[in-house]
Amino acid sequence: MRTVFVFPTGERAETVASLDQHLPEQRNPWTLDGNLYIDIDDERTGHLFSDWDPADVAILDAAIGHHPTWAVQIDISGRIDGTAEVQQMIALLLEHGGVATDDYTPHPWALPEILSGAVIDGLRFFDFRGHHELNRERGRF
Repeated sequence: MRTVFVFPTGERAETVASLDQHLPEQRNPWTLDGNLYIDIDDERTGHLFSDWDPADVAILDAAIGHHPTWAVQIDISGRIDGTAEVQQMIALLLEHGGVATDDYTPHPWALPEILSGAVIDGLRFFDFRGHHELNRERGRF
């Protein structure tokens, strides 16, 4: 399972309402075609940041301009590529601003970077193939 965290601007209730509208009759988690599992994670009552490197949290805080206390967590099934589905959800969740993070770089990605295919540290957003290739080249696999 691969994971993406989305930190939309605005209130949590607005994000929940948007997910309810676009993925009706489901919650805890919301799902997209049974391949994306989408939920809200909370720092106070959940596990948000519990396994993050403190330096990565600091990078996120700097990019947002404050420390977020909640995020949308998207878990992506390994049965599918998931790139198109993740981009669909990211576009919805970040339409009013915010950033997303993935398992492959500590960079907080803004929607224009994601949609344009920008490359940061040799990888695009949710670039699991590129990450695998870089690790193979570096002898980590």
